[in-house]
Amino acid sequence: MTGVKPTMSDVARTAGVSAMTVSNVLTGRRHVSPATRSRVEQAAAALGYELNLTARHLRAGRTDTVALVVPHFDHPYFGELAARLAALLAAEDRHLVVEQTGASREAELAAVSQARWQLYDGVLLSVVGMSAADLDDLHTSVPLVLLGEQEMPARYDHVRMDNVAGARLATAHLLATGSRRIAVVGGADPDPASGMKPARTLGWTLAHADAGTDPAPELLVRAPADLTSGRDAVRRLVADGIEFDAVFAVTDTLATGVLAGLAEAGVRVPDDVQVIGFDNLASSEFTVPALSTVDPGHERMVTEALRLLDAVARGPAGGADGGTGAREHVISPARLVHRATARAR
Repeated sequence: MTGVKPTMSDVARTAGVSAMTVSNVLTGRRHVSPATRSRVEQAAAALGYELNLTARHLRAGRTDTVALVVPHFDHPYFGELAARLAALLAAEDRHLVVEQTGASREAELAAVSQARWQLYDGVLLSVVGMSAADLDDLHTSVPLVLLGEQEMPARYDHVRMDNVAGARLATAHLLATGSRRIAVVGGADPDPASGMKPARTLGWTLAHADAGTDPAPELLVRAPADLTSGRDAVRRLVADGIEFDAVFAVTDTLATGVLAGLAEAGVRVPDDVQVIGFDNLASSEFTVPALSTVDPGHERMVTEALRLLDAVARGPAGGADGGTGAREHVISPARLVHRATARAR
């Protein structure tokens, strides 16, 4: 028998179990007792058996692996997104692979073009670097669902937050609880089609219009979405003598930096300055004081993204170019989570 490769049946006979049990053990499926799992693994090792997952998956037409392509691994929002997706997939004995693009247009394009030979069942792409025109020109047979806060071409399924409504809710709460000079930290020129910051700034602007007032131009504070920038934004406002009695930060990460800057300046929250963030990160409950924030509907977004991706993969040809079914653009509703950094209504 020298030179003859052992089969799954050989492993099953050696371990005294069925071939199905061997398959369940070697593909990482659950519901196998530790004792049985150990026996199968020892038998496979003794025989030198290696499961050819690639061949099996090619025959089955699927790999049980989904790719999530994000701008940055180290951004808390994307870390939590990956964790939620991984948990949903694991419940179905499926797997998640995460790739980082650095928000680069070229890297986002490469991630999609390379997905077929990397044997993913589909790709969830968080779009930052590519424009709508880039996406409209893209041709791929890879099942693809887009995530992101800018407008996307109609021929792709797309899942996004309700950025405008969420920011409007946050700012309206600050106005209703007595604040009149509300800085938007991380703001941008308001435009709902251009991405997260412009859309959330538009919500801030609309809430003021709803209240019959206009925000002062100097209260729009541009800043990268990181902790240091949130703290530095407060330092700039204080140094420039700009009066403010509330902050709407366009992300929780910025809001956490804002809280550090306010503490450094000896400003009481929420007595002197109220603060509300956006994203409802897990860590936001543990800031001091606990951060009021906008929850964009994380669970719904990941559930809808996987539902749409599976629907595309089941289509006649897969990918954005295959099939004739109507594409869906899902907007997850936002809600305000009131904690200690804002006064109660």
